[in-house]
Amino acid sequence: MPAAVSAANDRPSPVAALICAAGAGSRAGGATPKQFRAIGDRPMLADAVMAFLDHPGVDRLAVVIGADQREAYDEAMASFASHPKLSAPALGGATRQASVRAGLAALSAEAPEIVLVHDAARPFASAALISHAIAACAESGAAVPAAPVNDTICVVSPDGSRGETLDRSRLRALQTPQAFRYAELAAAHDKAAREGRDDFTDDGALFAWAGGRVALFEGEARNVKLTTPDQFDDEMLRRAGAEFLSRGDVRTGTGFDVHAFAPGDHVTLCGVRVPHAAGLSGHSDADVALHALTDAILGALGDGDIGAHFPPSDPRWKGQDSALFLEDAARRVRAAGGVIAHLDLTIIGEAPKVGPHREAMRARVAEIAGVPAGRVGVKATTTERLGFAGRREGLAAMACATIRLPFREEF
Repeated sequence: MPAAVSAANDRPSPVAALICAAGAGSRAGGATPKQFRAIGDRPMLADAVMAFLDHPGVDRLAVVIGADQREAYDEAMASFASHPKLSAPALGGATRQASVRAGLAALSAEAPEIVLVHDAARPFASAALISHAIAACAESGAAVPAAPVNDTICVVSPDGSRGETLDRSRLRALQTPQAFRYAELAAAHDKAAREGRDDFTDDGALFAWAGGRVALFEGEARNVKLTTPDQFDDEMLRRAGAEFLSRGDVRTGTGFDVHAFAPGDHVTLCGVRVPHAAGLSGHSDADVALHALTDAILGALGDGDIGAHFPPSDPRWKGQDSALFLEDAARRVRAAGGVIAHLDLTIIGEAPKVGPHREAMRARVAEIAGVPAGRVGVKATTTERLGFAGRREGLAAMACATIRLPFREEF
């Protein structure tokens, strides 16, 4: 079934997230279930939920909790109690599989097209990973993140000694969020319930058992599952929670772009179609805002400019959606082991007015770059009728990108 598409930003819609938090967490030790234990100054559940509530591609979120966990849930989620994306918690069952099924039923009134199933015990999932999950599901119908296995893996012999060594190049460690067409995952869970199968610990495995094909997309090393007591050691959590800050090479880059007006009935700014008496002239879709942002990121990386990677002389980029350019720049940051800390944009021109579209623009930029919307600023200004912009001959944009890279001694 094809995904519904939002004309505003060309993404599948609506998307719901289901956070599994109903377990007792006994393997982690302690009197409090691990999902409600603090990591730094917040409960682990709050960290896991925040990544999805902040993500512009997620429209709705529900948490599945145990029957006796409502008080702990309310305390952990107090700062999100009035969040417009948050649904009432669903009561889970005796197994993870039963809890997911209960959560899916609780989301049925929302009629989501795509559902992301995530473990509360994975509090370090990034915005980019969530974006990848949504995109992979939109393309394949079902997709799970898979990380390479770096350790040597062997089979244990009956006597407890080392047996066969497995080829780790063919192995992957599966993570969450796992993404599915909502209706198809719900049908797979219903089939398992009818046939008495209650032993699945992974929705991808259940979906494949029911006859579905599950695609894999690249997971993240940081997306660890906190399960055992040693993982709750203060030093370990400090290192994991401080991953962002550990990228000590802080860089900034700037970008500037100009496009002239041409015949048309709209301009595209930050990937959002804005009605106007003219269009913008350019080899691609002439999105002056995304072009400036792309150059800002590439500048921070010291990796050329948009013309070097997507030359206007190449017919492949004629009429191309400029989201492709910004996505590529963000991918280059991740490939360097870095993160995008902030993107700031100023659109320069007398018209059209940016204000009515500002939040849609921020959301779309955040989605393309794989960052929370709170890390994107969009502003507009005029030139007091001076220069080409003041004469309404076109639009300009200037941007600043701040990125963080692992520090390397290169001097």
